[in-house]
Amino acid sequence: MDERLKQQLAFALEIDKEKNIFRQTHLSGHGRNENDAEHAWHMAVMAYLLREYANEEVDIARVLIMCLIHDIVEIDAGDTYAYDAENLKTQKEREDKAKERIFSLLPEDQKKEFTALFDEFEAYETPESRYAHALDNLQPLLLNTSNDGGDWREHGVTSSTVYGRQSKTALGSEKLFEYTDKILQEQIRLGHLKDDGKEKEQ
Repeated sequence: MDERLKQQLAFALEIDKEKNIFRQTHLSGHGRNENDAEHAWHMAVMAYLLREYANEEVDIARVLIMCLIHDIVEIDAGDTYAYDAENLKTQKEREDKAKERIFSLLPEDQKKEFTALFDEFEAYETPESRYAHALDNLQPLLLNTSNDGGDWREHGVTSSTVYGRQSKTALGSEKLFEYTDKILQEQIRLGHLKDDGKEKEQ
């Protein structure tokens, strides 16, 4: 077999492992935990669907591939829950090591391409990365809201912590953040998210 194709197919098989990395977020309807591949697919479809709400014009193809590859590193690094302060301290180190191993399965030019896309997503510096992050925030929020805030309650997450993360949604889409704010206020009102009275400080 052609060596380049062999490397590409080896990578394609390796990323199948992403389907076995389960997140803290549960599927709608109080279902099982969502896996990373499902999360990536869902946010990619949402990114395309809601692209008119991006703050700036974006290269939607670039956004989609960022969405689809952003959690591949968790095959090695594992899922780091957004509100797990202790594990967040080591997240970058774990993910950088995973990024090198997994993307090294690819031909050199594609390794560089995928690494650059992953790093761009992480840096929050381009319209595409900021918009992709907005969907990375919104997708689990919608699932958790559909489940009456079950994941927040399970982990003892308070309103200021959620707002601290969700405030970055506005960098990619002010419209989606406006909607996020309405969702969170309703969840607080319903008692699904504990109000610690600090969210407006974010």
